[in-house]
Amino acid sequence: MSIQDSTMEKLVQKYNVAAPRYTSYPTVPFWDEKTFSTDAWVDQVYNTFIQSKDKGLSLYIHLPFCESLCTYCGCNTRITKNHQVERPYIEALLKEWGMYRAVFKGERPTVAEIHLGGGTPTFFQPENLKLLIEGILEHVDVAADHSFSFEAHPANTTTEHLQVLFDLGFRRLSLGIQDFDPLVQFMINRQQTFEEVEAVMLNAREIGFESINFDLIYGLPKQTQDSVQDTIEKSMLLKPDRISFYSYAHVPWLKPGQRHYTEADLPKGTAKLALYNLGKKLILAQGYADIGMDHFAKKEDELYLAFRERRLHRNFMGYADRFTPLLIGIGVSSISDAWGGFAQNVKTVEEYHKLIASGVLPVVKGHILNTEDLAIRRYILDMMCKGEVRLDPTACLNEEIKGELVSLVQDGMVSIEGDLVRCTAIGRSFLRNICMAFDQRFLKLRTEKQLFSEAI
Repeated sequence: MSIQDSTMEKLVQKYNVAAPRYTSYPTVPFWDEKTFSTDAWVDQVYNTFIQSKDKGLSLYIHLPFCESLCTYCGCNTRITKNHQVERPYIEALLKEWGMYRAVFKGERPTVAEIHLGGGTPTFFQPENLKLLIEGILEHVDVAADHSFSFEAHPANTTTEHLQVLFDLGFRRLSLGIQDFDPLVQFMINRQQTFEEVEAVMLNAREIGFESINFDLIYGLPKQTQDSVQDTIEKSMLLKPDRISFYSYAHVPWLKPGQRHYTEADLPKGTAKLALYNLGKKLILAQGYADIGMDHFAKKEDELYLAFRERRLHRNFMGYADRFTPLLIGIGVSSISDAWGGFAQNVKTVEEYHKLIASGVLPVVKGHILNTEDLAIRRYILDMMCKGEVRLDPTACLNEEIKGELVSLVQDGMVSIEGDLVRCTAIGRSFLRNICMAFDQRFLKLRTEKQLFSEAI
């Protein structure tokens, strides 16, 4: 073992602890629900809407239905083969969107982003997706530079799905591939062939989609360096514009489907990091740029341009090429972000329908950010998107933060020059750990209960 490998192994042993992915701050387990109310949330939404009208708003729509359970999945899903659920759910979504439009007090919103997530959005029949999007767009203006995107399962995405959504203004799609290896696919119950993915790609390109993302995961059961290399090489043949190469989050206490396999089936620690480093090396060799934690993009793609121009943003949907202070999430379990506050919807379809039918916003919990939260949120966002943080010289938390960073400095993960904290090349593999040093709510409310997946 080389000195470099030995050093990395020691770092993995030290820092491979449960850590948030920081799609928000505070992270959901540390929301202060005691000081949250739906009325306070509605006020926050309205104020942010008025203050940021020139930027438009983002809309996330959660479509939870899947015909089968992917055992690796950490999303909120409902498994069914009954497609009669589609129309009632769409009607509920449109009613919820109507409730939010009422919050705007007659002001017509401008939509800058729409993202269909799930679940499996392509579970829905194309004509029903058309009904949904036309219903959303009926009472809004659409920003000239809008970005509409959707997630798709390659095994059930038809040319009609692609054409209908393209005609409605969608230009980006994200294909959930995870891994091409048959054994890995069997373990995670996620089957799609290379040929199926290729067919969707060719259809999407011919129709006119401008940016196609591949979701790949490292750390899955039975993955090896050979299988990861094969998956990356096959992906490169199809030339996606973006690649999300995520770390598998093993949280069987939250997602019982992950008990389909055991800990012994999973690559761990340095073995898991080696899979990431191999995949990253192969991706970069094909001309992609590393734009943030687990994300890569071609240098002509808008996500890379946002990174280069230092306008990259991160929210509950991951990295984004724009910042809209108001993100409204509709549907089961969706999370909304009004910059100064968060709210999450109820997590079961039955409760969601019941509340919508009663004319009640289906919010179950949330958090209103205080002054300290807002400062820390900016720090963590800058570290995740820019790899550096400029501490406010007037802030009282700076010495506490620098104290938390001492061991990271000693281990070569960050450098500190005055009030500037920079992530190093080594630190990029431990970005979640670095952000934890800023996370005041996590540090003050440490618990023995495991709330997050491991950092590596």
